[in-house]
Amino acid sequence: MVLTTLPTEEFEARIAVVRDELAANDYDALCLFSATDIEWLSGFHHLQTERPVCLAVTQDAVAVTVPRLEADRADSDEFPAVESVYTYYDYPGDGEGTYYEHPSRTPEATIAAMLDDLGVETVAADANGAPGFWGYSGPALDELAAVSVETVEWIPELRKEKSEAEFDLMRHSAKWGNLAHRKLAEYAEPGAHELWVAKRASLDASMAMLDTLGDRYDSHLRGGFPASCGFLSGENSALPHGLTENRRLEEGDVLVTGASANVGGYKSELERTMFVGDPTDEQAHYFELMLEAQTIGIEESGPGVPCSRVDQKVHDYLDEQGVLEYAQHHTGHNLGMEAHEREFIDRGSEEVMRPGHAYSIEPGIYLPGEAGYRHSDTILITEDGVEQITYYPRDLESNVIRW
Repeated sequence: MVLTTLPTEEFEARIAVVRDELAANDYDALCLFSATDIEWLSGFHHLQTERPVCLAVTQDAVAVTVPRLEADRADSDEFPAVESVYTYYDYPGDGEGTYYEHPSRTPEATIAAMLDDLGVETVAADANGAPGFWGYSGPALDELAAVSVETVEWIPELRKEKSEAEFDLMRHSAKWGNLAHRKLAEYAEPGAHELWVAKRASLDASMAMLDTLGDRYDSHLRGGFPASCGFLSGENSALPHGLTENRRLEEGDVLVTGASANVGGYKSELERTMFVGDPTDEQAHYFELMLEAQTIGIEESGPGVPCSRVDQKVHDYLDEQGVLEYAQHHTGHNLGMEAHEREFIDRGSEEVMRPGHAYSIEPGIYLPGEAGYRHSDTILITEDGVEQITYYPRDLESNVIRW
């Protein structure tokens, strides 16, 4: 059976690692405020809003403080790693909560009550209090509770190295991202609006995904498409992080596409440079330079290889070809639950690729006012080498759109 969510044992193992860290560093608890970090450690996924959520892990307990509107989910069988739930009514807090043991008028007082119940005095935390989000502005954790706090980056560090189960979710993401991209190529033609192409392709791929997986699909989304794709076109493609424009495709356009799918909270990254109609000789030239730079990035990667070396090899090639002035970013980045995670394939990085790492390989060439050229593929670093999980064709002919 296809894996579409992580097994409970995965979260149990992560919590055990955190408890080892707590013991080794003499902390009573780890407190997390980031929705992504909370999901990674406990499995509890939620929409981060102005209402703070705080997960606390001690040697004996896993507890969470949530707004009342999240209480029924947090205390359900869906998240067995979460053992106790504390709630407050809302932020900023003008009414008493009635759920669990500590009715309270504010989220901060509820978090303090949770830590007091757990006997916590020393805290390692991903932040000293809830982040400013959707208008939230609250006190630091060590101001609202009788605890000392040190911020740590344990979870982002631990997230760098994926398990085989996480790799499986990413492989499955790549499969459905590939379908979304194929739909994009099918619907893109002169006169079609950018948004129409992207949304129709995303919808069709998502419905195929949902019809195929049925009840096995565990959505970590609120609305949106499980499988999604989009692109930048024309001169806008020369902006690596350009925004979608209100335009219709024209013959001669260069597209820089992107496609992925959310499977169990994990993602992959697939991007292609495509042409609406036959490219000019100049466009084909820049495409081939980009393709070779990406090939170098993929072939240089592997277990034990410094990230800086991979980026340097790509950098040197672009320099030799006389197009370094058109490069605007490093070769790639780790990814998994988020589109960008640490570490980065960058000449300034001290990271060494290790089994369990997942990277995008995406050097680009961007000619201002003309077009951009970038492929991105997701690779997994394994004991034996590199596994490329995105598989839409990379060659020029396969990326020419004809109608």
